[in-house]
Amino acid sequence: MQLFRCQNCGQLLYFENTHCERCSFRLGYLPWASNLSALDADGDLWLTLAKPRHEVRFCENAGYDVCNWLMDPSDAGTRCEACRYNRTIPDLSIEQNVSRWRRIESAKHWLFYSLLRLGLPLKSQADDPGSGLAFDFLADGASPTGPKVLTGHDNGLITLALAEADDVERERRRTRMGEPYRSPLGHFRHEIGHYFWDVLVRDGGLIDECRQVFGDDSKDYNAALQAYYQNGAPSDWQQHFVSAYATSHPWEDWAETWAHYLHIVDTLEMGSAFGIRVQPLITRDETLTTEIDLDPYQSNDMEEIIGAWLPLTFAMNSLNRAMGNHDVYPFVLSPAVITKLGFVHSVVHQTAATRGQSQ
Repeated sequence: MQLFRCQNCGQLLYFENTHCERCSFRLGYLPWASNLSALDADGDLWLTLAKPRHEVRFCENAGYDVCNWLMDPSDAGTRCEACRYNRTIPDLSIEQNVSRWRRIESAKHWLFYSLLRLGLPLKSQADDPGSGLAFDFLADGASPTGPKVLTGHDNGLITLALAEADDVERERRRTRMGEPYRSPLGHFRHEIGHYFWDVLVRDGGLIDECRQVFGDDSKDYNAALQAYYQNGAPSDWQQHFVSAYATSHPWEDWAETWAHYLHIVDTLEMGSAFGIRVQPLITRDETLTTEIDLDPYQSNDMEEIIGAWLPLTFAMNSLNRAMGNHDVYPFVLSPAVITKLGFVHSVVHQTAATRGQSQ
């Protein structure tokens, strides 16, 4: 993620800001320019201060304070590039649903920032019922003993349990599942990985290449999950997988690796925006030293990305421990995992290059 600057007063801005904290100008995100712009009122519309200046309107979900993305006034729809994929939203007459949906949408918009920056193909189910993308955000029923909404992916439809926006409930689930990390953004990045396995690997003719890296995905998925939940991960899983859950089936290995790829590139972009340099004073170990001055979304060199990522995570984890918190990135990237990340990276950039040539 980038940092942004108010075009009216120069104040530092964050992606989610809707108003400048210094000058109070209204703000909106321009997805086609990857820029957050201060706005002048222009009748029923708005005029961007970011150059070149554009006449724009807000997504209809701005009315619920869950979206700050802008649209061209000529767009036929009423929802922005991120919100138009929503198929089901929670009942907004229930007060806690609004605040939870707001948190879910914040994470989803971070996801779409990355997908658009990477130039990945996106089609909604409204446009392509057979293979398009859609989201259902569902709340559990009123009965505490009734069935719970399960987060998952099914042929382009991503369901996210609204309870994942509740810190207490999410931490309870994380502890019960023995997970080192769980967040709404992590869920989105994982589930969209399943979607892009279908789009880029299966439909892109890359199944054989993918199997050479991730294993044979033709083995029974449900049986593999059942075996994982009964027996757990192999004792040596960290030598080959980014997470214990990734051991359950090659599809989950791909989705977990895909999620970590998005974690890495987006966090590195933020590190670059802050001009972060890591150089521990106590050692001359060059593997713990980096100056983050790359654009990880554009870099074709996965070794360069990993070379910046590993020192950054060491520093981030150390700072988090100093605050008495868990490691912010509690994962080990073995050589086998780095190879898998490299495969995801190559698929993403081959796709972007192919789309660029065809446009």
